[in-house]
Amino acid sequence: MIFQHKCVLFVSPAGDITQKGYEKKRTKLIGAFFPQAPGMDPSMGQERRTPVTPSSSSRYHRRRSSGSRDERYRSDVHTEAVQAALAKHKERKMAVPMPSKRRSLVVQTSMDAYTPPEDGGGGGGTSSSREGSISMEHWISRAIHGTSSTTTTTSSTASSSSSSTRSGGSGAHQGVLDSGGTDRGFISVSSYPENHSAPPDVTGYTTTTDGIQVERAPGAGSTTQKQTPKYGNAELMETGDGVPVSSRVSAKIQQLVNTLKRPKRPPLREFFVDDFEELLEVQQPDPNQPKAEGAQMVAMRGEQLGVVTNWPPSLEAALQRWGTISPKAPCLTTMDTNGKPLYVLTYGKLWSRSVKVAYNLLHKLGTKQEPLVRPGDRVALVFPNNDPAAFMTAFYGCLLAEVVPVPIEVPLTRKDAGSQQIGFLLGSCGVTVALTSDACHKGLPKSPTGEIPQFKGWPKVLWFVTESKHLSKPPRDWFPHIKDANQDTAYIEYKTCKDGSVLGVTVMRIAMLTHCQALTQSCSYTEAETIVNVLDFKKDVGLWHAVLTSVMNMMHVISIPYALMKVNPLSWIQKVCQYKAKVACVKSRDMHWALVAHRDQRDVNLSSLRMLVVADGANPWSISSCDAFLNVFQTKGLKPEVICPCASSPEALTVAIRRPLEEGSTPPGRGVLSMQGLSHGVIRVDSEEKLSVLTLQDVGSVMPGAMMCVVKPEGVPQLCKTDEIGELCVCTVATGTSYYGLAGMTKNTFEVFPTSNNGAPISEFPFTRTGLLGFIGPAGLIFVAGKMDGLMVVGSRRHNADDIVATALAVEPMKFVYRGRIAVFSITVLHDERIVVVAEQRPDATEEDSFQWMSRVLQAIDGIHQVGVYCLALVTSNTLPKTPLGGIHLSETKQLFLEGALHPCNVLMCPHTCVTNLPKPRQKQPEIGPASVMVGNLVSGKRIAQASGRDLGQIEDNDQFLFLSEVLQWRAQSTPDHILYTLLNSRGTIASSLTCVQLHKRAEKIAGMLAERGHLQDGDHVALVYPPGIDLIVAFYGCLYAGCVPITVRPPHPQNIGTTLPTVKMIVEVSRSVCVMTTQLISKLLRSKEATAAVDFRTWPPVLDTDDLPKKKPPLLYKPSNPDMLAYLDFSVSTTGMLAGVKMSHTATSAFCRSIKLQCELYPSREVAICLDPYCGLGFVLWCLCSVYSGHQSILIPPSELEVNPALWLSAVSQYKVRDTFCSYSVMELCTKGLGLQTDALKSRGLDLSRVRTCVVVAEERPRIALTQSFSKLFKDLGLHPRAVSTSFGCRVNLAICLQGTSGPDPTTVFVDMRALRHDRVRLVERGSPHSLPLMESGKILPGVRIIIANPETKGPMGESHLGEIWVHSGHNASGYFTVYGDEALQSDHFSSRLSFGDTQTVWARTGYLGFLRRTELTDASGERHDALYVVGALEEAMELRGMRYHPIDIETSVIRTHKSITECAVFTWTNLLVVVVELDGSEQEALDLVPLVTNVVLEEHYLIVGVVVVVDIGVIPINSRGEKQRMHLRDGFLADQLDPIYVAYNM
Repeated sequence: MIFQHKCVLFVSPAGDITQKGYEKKRTKLIGAFFPQAPGMDPSMGQERRTPVTPSSSSRYHRRRSSGSRDERYRSDVHTEAVQAALAKHKERKMAVPMPSKRRSLVVQTSMDAYTPPEDGGGGGGTSSSREGSISMEHWISRAIHGTSSTTTTTSSTASSSSSSTRSGGSGAHQGVLDSGGTDRGFISVSSYPENHSAPPDVTGYTTTTDGIQVERAPGAGSTTQKQTPKYGNAELMETGDGVPVSSRVSAKIQQLVNTLKRPKRPPLREFFVDDFEELLEVQQPDPNQPKAEGAQMVAMRGEQLGVVTNWPPSLEAALQRWGTISPKAPCLTTMDTNGKPLYVLTYGKLWSRSVKVAYNLLHKLGTKQEPLVRPGDRVALVFPNNDPAAFMTAFYGCLLAEVVPVPIEVPLTRKDAGSQQIGFLLGSCGVTVALTSDACHKGLPKSPTGEIPQFKGWPKVLWFVTESKHLSKPPRDWFPHIKDANQDTAYIEYKTCKDGSVLGVTVMRIAMLTHCQALTQSCSYTEAETIVNVLDFKKDVGLWHAVLTSVMNMMHVISIPYALMKVNPLSWIQKVCQYKAKVACVKSRDMHWALVAHRDQRDVNLSSLRMLVVADGANPWSISSCDAFLNVFQTKGLKPEVICPCASSPEALTVAIRRPLEEGSTPPGRGVLSMQGLSHGVIRVDSEEKLSVLTLQDVGSVMPGAMMCVVKPEGVPQLCKTDEIGELCVCTVATGTSYYGLAGMTKNTFEVFPTSNNGAPISEFPFTRTGLLGFIGPAGLIFVAGKMDGLMVVGSRRHNADDIVATALAVEPMKFVYRGRIAVFSITVLHDERIVVVAEQRPDATEEDSFQWMSRVLQAIDGIHQVGVYCLALVTSNTLPKTPLGGIHLSETKQLFLEGALHPCNVLMCPHTCVTNLPKPRQKQPEIGPASVMVGNLVSGKRIAQASGRDLGQIEDNDQFLFLSEVLQWRAQSTPDHILYTLLNSRGTIASSLTCVQLHKRAEKIAGMLAERGHLQDGDHVALVYPPGIDLIVAFYGCLYAGCVPITVRPPHPQNIGTTLPTVKMIVEVSRSVCVMTTQLISKLLRSKEATAAVDFRTWPPVLDTDDLPKKKPPLLYKPSNPDMLAYLDFSVSTTGMLAGVKMSHTATSAFCRSIKLQCELYPSREVAICLDPYCGLGFVLWCLCSVYSGHQSILIPPSELEVNPALWLSAVSQYKVRDTFCSYSVMELCTKGLGLQTDALKSRGLDLSRVRTCVVVAEERPRIALTQSFSKLFKDLGLHPRAVSTSFGCRVNLAICLQGTSGPDPTTVFVDMRALRHDRVRLVERGSPHSLPLMESGKILPGVRIIIANPETKGPMGESHLGEIWVHSGHNASGYFTVYGDEALQSDHFSSRLSFGDTQTVWARTGYLGFLRRTELTDASGERHDALYVVGALEEAMELRGMRYHPIDIETSVIRTHKSITECAVFTWTNLLVVVVELDGSEQEALDLVPLVTNVVLEEHYLIVGVVVVVDIGVIPINSRGEKQRMHLRDGFLADQLDPIYVAYNM
């Protein structure tokens, strides 16, 4: 994309929307690619070159530079597999349009902010296949077919060649899709043959270009491309509607469309019925998928737990024994960050200090009568990772006092990731005291008064420092009560679940002791052995070996803090040598770091080690660390049999551990399993393609005294078959017993009774679920393939998050991911799990690096796991939430992602490729023929949907006039001084008013001026360009007096003259106006420099300003000869951007006024407040015509004045005690937003709306129910009756069809099923039911108006409650469109349609709006049942997607709800892709958060896949004067590159 230094490096057929100086750059860009060395075809010789295998030692020298992948997942074999998978993908290319960013979003992190990576390294040693190991294939075939042969073959594990993992620079042996390449941002994968073409012109897409990725080996010369045809007409591109567009955006979209035409993988047959109506496709299991064929497994027993006579009866007893008989023996040595011994804790000290802690806990907290802590109470242990001595003292102090320790992490800040959940655990355990060390206590955050604040979610705790100097000495006669181990709880270990909640696993004293015995037996621990521990000693393997079992056996623990490992990764190896340690407890990470830092250290000698416990040996990816470590350190005295992986879980403690073997015995087993098989839960040795395999090592055998079985992960705990993966369950004393305080979950985890095929339990004792997925292999070895917590079930196949992380980390360039920090989790969207990958990118990564890397990761995961990634997000380095030991806090990351608070810097969504369970596209059913349908007034059993307003009734005195000009003359004679109009200014004072006679006299002068200065004939068209006010009214009647046809036009906006003036000019031209009348101010504006830049003044017709009128009257006022002649033209821009003018005859105008007069009961004594734009539709009629016809006083409030004073309209309504008022949605919104917090202030100023009986929103759309409701709620306190607020409905063919009058029932609201609506059906549902959509009736049908609902395609009448087009028959229908070209045939049926059957005589006008009629229980004034009309939306706005009809507003409503920063949204379609434009109210950093949220919500609620998400600034979505979104203008602006978006995401 756009870099800081260089111009633009990325070329794609789409280009980049936010690129400004695009033309200049293009020439630079393309120029760079032409002069190239001839004759070298880039696709040759790069693909299958043999991996270069440097000798292993030299490989480690270069490790440092190779970027830091996460050590847990390092495997050369896997890297090769990924490269090969990518090479395969290269054959079918996929064009991924690159997202577009605004320059401000691309600013790179300055290098100062860049922390050098920890010595993490890429690459991993060879997985040497061990000679004579038990063959997995052989075992599996035996398991399946029951053969008994015992031959062992060399396991074909992984190939022992290892490709160097340095990215770039080490020759061209890497995967083909490597970092070099011609065509950035356009990774292509498709099925047609490659054509090596020059980077395409970014403006068009006439040539199909597949960028071929080429790794440029140093000095290999640059590659050539054949020259493509010159892009002559690439600018022109036919759109879906056959309109030629010149644009890079549309090319990008076309590219996306072409990509999406690729067939999706699974052929889908089946449906499941969701809510009995909507059919979502559900995947049929593939008949060829592997199925388990083995026999039912048999539970495995571990060896007997041999009770040795001198084993202590409890851990406290052991501590007492060693503390008294060998007090000088070292128990624990702690290190400082320089690796120097800091402190040696002897057994004597540990004993005496623990006794002191126990005494103080029981006797010095609270009072004698009310001690704060009693035996059995829970207390928190809060100790840092560098102080094991204080922790041990406190832990044993608790055991001696018989209180239950709950070790937790030190809360660093008040809102630490996950610390809130820990607080819930402490609260539920009833913790009131927290034990901590002096240093830790000093480091906790303090309030200004020096108190430790309560952490978020924590209970109130008393902090208790356990250092000896702070404690009082126990009396001589006080001794702790030491019992044998019993069923009491010994301690509670916390465990973080997949969803981020924290549970406490309770461990009984007898379980703790038995576990220590089992570990002692299986690890052959002996007294006074030295053990080096790198693990966290507060929980898990670290606690079990280095705090509990070590004390039982009087061992000496050398504790290496995490901080020291960060500084010196070799520290643990140095300590093993220094202390000649027999045992070390590490994670694969520590082995990996040691490899990376290892520089032929001469003095390293690991021959003392008899056991290297690998705590995370159950992670399938630990094997490569173990192999690599052995590979390097075997020369340093490390014996192969020393490496002992173990598997453990908080619930089951140690599940299995590999025993340290005698030399020369059988080496451990390993299996190379097919990932495809694993995803179906089946164990298969991979045979066909060595790409997608998982190499596992065993984690030893079952613990002494335990029994293990494997059960199905879901549903009833039934035993698995021998070749099936399931959850490991153990039955032993040495496990946790419950989740503290959660009986139900405890029962499902700790009290499981596995059953065999016949349903009988296999044992009377309960088993504990370990949370590990795996199987029991040959010779009783346990293999773990993943964790239940990392399991993601996508379309009935199971994938492990860790495996996907490993694949992503093996993608070149590996150094791209900062310190290997990747999070993989799944979210549920549309009834299935969807995979999300979030990675931290390196600070120096460029835009296009990241995009390429993302494209490759998608392909690699697809190739190896055959699963699509729903969303891939990149965040800047060090921004993902961390766990206390620096890992990624997964649930917190997921939470941020779902809340839209992750702030990624790059996002790639692939819903098109992942979501395969969308409902079937709708097939339209042929309509039933007329004969079988019509019976009287019924359509297929339903009443025909028709309704009418009341009759126009008898004629009154002013109704005898056919022409408005005559009414005005009559009023000027009969009531000359009656005020018709009052105009208010922004202060609420009267700017001007107009009586009947004043209006008449001024109109006469205008007519005189038109005749004299304008030389106009009758019937000439005159454009009136006036601000909202009295001049406009005067000019209108002046035209009628002169026999001219007026057209009211909104004046240009002085601040925005460039865009508003051309619209004015267009209306003037299209209406064929021969003259423009306006004010002096606007006439000057038209001549100004800015205006003439937009429209040359000489092109205007004569401009007359009416500020100083001639004195003399015209000789005679004009009287039209025929009432059907044109009275005025009404021009308006529809929401789809069509400029349509309709003709209003004198008859229609008078009928219109009369209809409104009857509906609203308007008489000369009434006052009406109008806050509308007076240029078209009902707004114009109310502002200019109704007062003259009915004689009531109109209080005119120009809406623009509300921007200065939002309370103006409501104050006027209150001050003039108005009963009827009219406004627009924009006015209502202004009041709701602008006055939301001022209602109390307005009330105190005496604002009172209790007299209002109708407040009508004048609109041409579906009622905006949310806005009207919030307006009603907000102003209810000021006396506004909620029943008063209603809407009107009009359109081009009839400017007002419905209008809530004074009498008649209140507007009703119904809830319809949105999914039925998409199929053009109306199904009423209960309020609040899922997929319900509230619709409000659009006011009452006006007098003299008839409505029928017709099928827009067949023109047949529709039954009641069917969705169809609203057709209208009325005296005030417009008489036709007024168009320049006289091309009225196209729309002639809009004004004169007839039904295809039924009543075929009546002539109807088609409104172009979809709606339905429903007879309500209410009665109207005449006592008839009331028919309510519900408007759903405009036909031309509706989008046909997948055969269903969607209304943009519904999708927009969902999108606006999804994130607080989305202020406005507009959707439109382009070549069958749904484009969603959102306005962002927030920092640009939030822009990318919106992409997944928008995609999710539209999928969930509308079953649609969003093609493009465009994030723009506030105010970019164009809105017309009626407050309606101009979606087609927006579409054109987007396609023509005019929006300057912050971000554009193209969903794959």
